Amino acid sequence: MLPADHMASRGDDDHPHEECGVIGAFDVADAAAVTALGLHALQHRGQEATGIVTYDGARFHQHRGLGLVGDNFSDPQVIARLPGRVAIGHNRYATTGETVLRNVQPLYADFEFGGLAVGHNGNLTNATSLRRQLVRRGCLFQSTTDSEVFVHLIAISLYSTVVDRLIDALKQVTGAYSLVALTDEALIGVRDPLGVRPLVLGRLGGGWLFASETCALDIVGAEFVRDVEPGEIVVVTEGGVRSIRPFGRQLPRFCIFEHIYFARPDSVVEGRPVYAVRKRIGAELARENGVPADVVVPVPDSGVPAAIGYAEEAGLPFELGIIRNHYVGRTFIEPTDQIRHLGVKLKHSANRALLAGRRVVLVDDSIVRGTTSRKIVEMVRAAGAAEVHMRISSPPTTHSCYYGIDTPERDKLLAARHDVAEMARIIGADSLAFISLDGLYRAVAGIARDPRAPRFCDACFTGDYPIALTDYERPAENRQLSLLAERD
Repeated sequence: MLPADHMASRGDDDHPHEECGVIGAFDVADAAAVTALGLHALQHRGQEATGIVTYDGARFHQHRGLGLVGDNFSDPQVIARLPGRVAIGHNRYATTGETVLRNVQPLYADFEFGGLAVGHNGNLTNATSLRRQLVRRGCLFQSTTDSEVFVHLIAISLYSTVVDRLIDALKQVTGAYSLVALTDEALIGVRDPLGVRPLVLGRLGGGWLFASETCALDIVGAEFVRDVEPGEIVVVTEGGVRSIRPFGRQLPRFCIFEHIYFARPDSVVEGRPVYAVRKRIGAELARENGVPADVVVPVPDSGVPAAIGYAEEAGLPFELGIIRNHYVGRTFIEPTDQIRHLGVKLKHSANRALLAGRRVVLVDDSIVRGTTSRKIVEMVRAAGAAEVHMRISSPPTTHSCYYGIDTPERDKLLAARHDVAEMARIIGADSLAFISLDGLYRAVAGIARDPRAPRFCDACFTGDYPIALTDYERPAENRQLSLLAERD
């Protein structure tokens, strides 16, 4: 459970945040360097910490640090201290508590069978309950991440092989997860039974790669082989690649927000090119919610592909009426109300020559709290826009995510408290419209949503949570421990 006061402290960013990116390499020359390059490509999935663990045939080596990949792995001496042809890496976006080194992944532990490193993307919805049980059994936790539950469940398992211990652990957890794990004999990739979070398999020369997205394969010149399937465990050893399916087949529920916002535009997700999908979403948005206007302007950078699709469908010019400053860090100090009010201009500035006197359609991917959207609308009006119409390439975000996305408590979500007309008034737009859920499904999958069997996890729009929220369904007085648990 995320404390509401802490969530408010995350700032005024109007977008939800992905929590992690993972990558693994097996039988690859300079595995640490390849992994670091892959983590660079996955930087958008987590910016607060990063780490790499390698194995050289005799020993495990690790380097973990706070900050960006470039802050930690640009020094050749750091890479030189990570020898071996096998490695896993992790980018982290924290959700609760301070970002400290003990919470940085991959997590590593020594077992009777040897070393094991684990990197996790997602969130376990019964981690608090499991943690309590494990502590009672004498397990000593070294971090506050839910990911460490995997380590302890593997440690206490009575099965003999690492893979069987891992399966034993997986059968005790609920939630969304994509894992990469490294032992002294194998590289392992895992997706949860519903496949909520992404993971792909690639080939580099004679070696193998796992990664959260195909863009991480592209940066190192690897070949995309296939998606790791929901509920599948892929084990890579010197003897080859084998697939294990310990769970019964279920209808997949891949996170639809990966298509809308999280994945990089140059990735291919679940067989669909992300950039093309986002253009189709924009086109559908124009068909559903067109408005007389002079120009279509994206809120950069995430709104760009949808805005292009909207403009093409509406027959309107596409212009970069808002310019983003890519060199603004996350640590800017806002000491006064006046500076805090001007803070949005650090990231975005209006291109006045393109906006003055014109009816503007602003396209963005989502509205969470509404704070940034309000400032963007104010900025476009101040630049002389005659009208400002906001169009959003996702349905209203009305529910919190518990499967690995950093979203506020529900009472902080603007769409959970107001209808669309009220939201338009709050952000100051002349009109506001969102793509419909059916329209989103048509743009992504070519069909409308079947409420009896939805193809995606769309709980943030519908409240239809496909995985049990074990730790979140108990009375508040019994959730005290959950305030200590972080999601990764």
